[in-house]
Amino acid sequence: MRNRIFAAVAAGLVGLAGLAQAKVPAAEAERLGKDLTPVGAVKSGNASGVIPAWNGGVSEPPANWSPGDVEVSPFPEDEPLFVISQANMDLYRDKLTDGHIKMLEEYGPDFVMPIYQTRRSAAFPDHVYEKYKENALTAELLRNGNGVRDTIMTSPFPIPQNGLEVIWNHILRYRGEEVSFRSASATPQVSGSYNEVVNQYDYFIAYSRRGANLADIDNKIFYLKTDTIAPSNLAGTITLVHETLDQIRSPRLAWRYDAGSRRLRRSPNLAYETDLPNSSSLRAVDQKDMYNGAPNQYDWELKGKREIYVPYNAYQLHDSDVRPDDIIRPQHINQELARYELHRVWVVEAKLRTGISHIYARRVFYVDEDSWQVLATEEYDEEGNLWRVSEAHNISFYSEPVFWTTMEMTYDLKAERYYIDGLDNGYPAYDFDPGFRGDQFSASAARRDARR
Repeated sequence: MRNRIFAAVAAGLVGLAGLAQAKVPAAEAERLGKDLTPVGAVKSGNASGVIPAWNGGVSEPPANWSPGDVEVSPFPEDEPLFVISQANMDLYRDKLTDGHIKMLEEYGPDFVMPIYQTRRSAAFPDHVYEKYKENALTAELLRNGNGVRDTIMTSPFPIPQNGLEVIWNHILRYRGEEVSFRSASATPQVSGSYNEVVNQYDYFIAYSRRGANLADIDNKIFYLKTDTIAPSNLAGTITLVHETLDQIRSPRLAWRYDAGSRRLRRSPNLAYETDLPNSSSLRAVDQKDMYNGAPNQYDWELKGKREIYVPYNAYQLHDSDVRPDDIIRPQHINQELARYELHRVWVVEAKLRTGISHIYARRVFYVDEDSWQVLATEEYDEEGNLWRVSEAHNISFYSEPVFWTTMEMTYDLKAERYYIDGLDNGYPAYDFDPGFRGDQFSASAARRDARR
């Protein structure tokens, strides 16, 4: 029952070793905004009525929110409908990921999943919806699937035909044109003790800017600069990333400024299975944002769609009155602050290609049909054992209609520890209009910033 597939998909769609894949016919693209939502999700609800029809998402902020404020929940009256625990998990097994089943088994009775009413809150600007339809008619995977052509602004394949197209939809999903925010990460010990690493994040998303085209953006998806604020021994460290669209033709560019050496150096290995900086070896670089980078190390198979309990509408974890001490617990976060809902998700399995080395031999991704955000993943070691489980807790932002992660964590089942990122509580609201220019994200600009 747990593996029942709700959307039939041809079993042979594994990897893409051949030519570029065809764009969808015009008749298929016309479904967008009709029986499909503008982003390609099924517009209607499910047979039981638990998943409602999509009605536009949270397109207007709550009345008690003002520009410049941290987001507040648009569903303040919602209470858990029930709680899944180690004791009752068998009743819901067919709607749980393997990762969540393992978490309930290993960390129960403390690890529980509060289940709330399903709210299909994901919403984006109208000009982004228009690009979805344009992309559907033009976008194609490059040979071997290492890049995409004839696409811009947002996910290229709203009506995906294979697993690799779904993953590219996640990588290129719309997150605004630029954004600036501050948040912390931590790697709690088994006891629950932790130290925060606080970073300032500045994004300039060239791919998503209105009026942009692929010829103008120089193969770049976005530019990212992080400036470490705390602790004192890391303060002043700057990381600069130029994220490229086709990372085989033009690999990701990264630089790091170490305040101790006072030098800006290239970081040639900031990709794939390399340890994510400040993660205590609990997370790989390509797990940042749930998955990033070139997909060339895996064969990707689209398993279909399932109705799954997934993290959603995580306003309690984003609350400005909540502090890291309220969230962080031994082995896992305070699950009373988490929110799970039943949603339809695309299931994609990635198997390591023959002759390729990576710490994860197999990975499973659960991708939200309403936003193309990866909501949960499972990572397996070379012996086939489930090693790590990752979650993305998301909200709808209001100053720029965007559905995006506010907090991510990777649970290491062997180490019984976890990495948490997105502790933005108590910091100013995300600024989706900071007024950046592209030339502020050059290596020379980062060097000047470091010397101030």
